[in-house]
Amino acid sequence: MTTLSELLAEHTELPGAVVDHLQRVVAEWQLLADMSFADFLLWIPLPAEPGTYLCVAQARPTTASTAHPEDMVGAKVGTDDNPLLHRAVVEGRICRDENPRWHLEVPVRSEAIPVRLNGEVVAVLSRDTNLAMPRVPSPLEIAYLGSASDLCQMVADGTFPPKISEAGTNTSPRAGDGLIRLDALGLVAYASPNALSAYHRMGHASDLVGMSLAHATRALVQDPFDAAEVASRIGAALDGRHTMRMEVRARNAVVLMRALPLRPRGDAAGALVLVRDVTDLRRRDMALLSKDATIREIHHRVKNNLQTVAALLRLQARRTGIPEARRALEESVRRVNSIALVHESLSASVAERVDFDELIDRVLPAIGDGATADVRAKVRRDGSFGTLPAAMATPLVLVLTELVHNALVHAFDPGVAGEVVVKAVRSAASLEVTVADDGHGLPEGFELESSKGLGLQIVRTLLDSELGSALQVRARPGGGTEAVIKLSMRGR
Repeated sequence: MTTLSELLAEHTELPGAVVDHLQRVVAEWQLLADMSFADFLLWIPLPAEPGTYLCVAQARPTTASTAHPEDMVGAKVGTDDNPLLHRAVVEGRICRDENPRWHLEVPVRSEAIPVRLNGEVVAVLSRDTNLAMPRVPSPLEIAYLGSASDLCQMVADGTFPPKISEAGTNTSPRAGDGLIRLDALGLVAYASPNALSAYHRMGHASDLVGMSLAHATRALVQDPFDAAEVASRIGAALDGRHTMRMEVRARNAVVLMRALPLRPRGDAAGALVLVRDVTDLRRRDMALLSKDATIREIHHRVKNNLQTVAALLRLQARRTGIPEARRALEESVRRVNSIALVHESLSASVAERVDFDELIDRVLPAIGDGATADVRAKVRRDGSFGTLPAAMATPLVLVLTELVHNALVHAFDPGVAGEVVVKAVRSAASLEVTVADDGHGLPEGFELESSKGLGLQIVRTLLDSELGSALQVRARPGGGTEAVIKLSMRGR
């Protein structure tokens, strides 16, 4: 789907300030659509086609039936087809159709709202209401429509949306979460049922209508700094200043609040306060944080235990006089340390995923140092593994440890310099890993299936049981050996 910025870049030469303003309009207009019970379309005049307008964005209401079930983005209309758009641009004011028009057998009432920036009309919003479903006026609907009309007039005035950055606009309270309309004195003219429920949860027992919202809210918040801050933000909105959203904690409740000034044509008309009860959401967030901390602590303890096991095995290897037993214990130390590094990575992450590039870059030097004293080959990584789930990272790091160790021990004669490369090629569907060396190649008559080496047996077992793959060993072009693994990334 083509984005707003892409459409504007393709069809216009609008300056960056105008593009930013239109992006802010689109970020805020779901609130307008919900309170208007109407669809909103954003139209821009096409410089190359005078009298023609292009729809570059569309929003449907969540509170009513849509007037445009079809996708309107990319549609073009001329002045003859929709004169309302041109009138709004030329006259610089909100224009309304006197009579509904029929669209796809649905009666639709349209309005055109000029989008003004720095005194200049840069685009047009059309507000299209589906009249097929009759609505009974209620206090909630009247409050919605009145607030939406004030905000739409502010769009035409160029005072909404504000230029200040609103972090997390998509997570701000919406009209359906809870709406409070304040008059010019800061007294509550209307509070929706959801808004009243949020205030009841904070400890306010009576109705809010007729009360000073700033005073009522300040009395509920126990923290004096938060109480002063929320009262200040409501007061700022009444004075015509835009503010950021804020979390308010009272008793055992957490409420997200956002205050919007209402100043159509520059006249003080009060403020719109949106509230959302996020108590349960924050409780779940705390539970998840506690769970994440517990999981990280478990990984940390597992890593410590594995390092203790490795240390004990290392001590036992030093006390063993049988060379074969010493080598077996040293290989066990290497394997245990590889698993410990995976758990160390997981202990530092909030997700059950591992930055495998960072992990393997720590494992490979340790393998080279612990191979044999006669090995002069170097080990390096080529390509990126990306992040992998823990269930995949643990067996894969063991597999690569065994393959790299085998290459260092068996591919090079004592004292001969060489190189072992671990190459990763990752796509959306698969991960192909190649461990290649430039040594003297496979021994004559080598067959993978009949190999008795413990390392290759471990590799085959892990690939089959844990990773759902198989190992392919072949001669490397130009000399040496390649061990290839192909892993599916679907669902990982």
